Amino acid sequence: MSSSDRRSFLLAALALAGCGFRPAYGPGGPAEKLQGSIRVEDPTDKNGFDLVERLEERIGRPEAPRFDLRYRISTSIDSVGITPSDSITRYNLTGRIEFTLVERASGEVVQSGTVSNFTSWSATGSTVAALVAEEDAKYRLMRILADQIVTQLIATSWRWLA
Repeated sequence: MSSSDRRSFLLAALALAGCGFRPAYGPGGPAEKLQGSIRVEDPTDKNGFDLVERLEERIGRPEAPRFDLRYRISTSIDSVGITPSDSITRYNLTGRIEFTLVERASGEVVQSGTVSNFTSWSATGSTVAALVAEEDAKYRLMRILADQIVTQLIATSWRWLA
């Protein structure tokens, strides 16, 4: 790194520090404070299990939870690739999760939101391959949606996490 690059980096870092910027994953940052503080509602199906698994990977298993995370998952499948002979070759899986974060002590809703996204899979192989591809798409979608929830929690935690 040249001296002018170092100088620019240092000036940018000082400017950000002066405005109160703190890295989310830095020491004492909001991501660190979320670790082990949220108990995610128990899953009732495979999608819920995959969602909870990813959330716990990102925010940790609850050790001394201060908050409960409740969620509602909805998904839909659409045919998007259709041949002239009406054979379906591709599917889109769309998912949406409405979530609410509740403080355990007061019962107050401190954060709520909705996340949505989609994944796709090809149905051009064998039946078994198509089923495996569909299961993989569902798994990937729950991970994507969990990551979006964590991003929203980190971004808003300065308001509700002391």
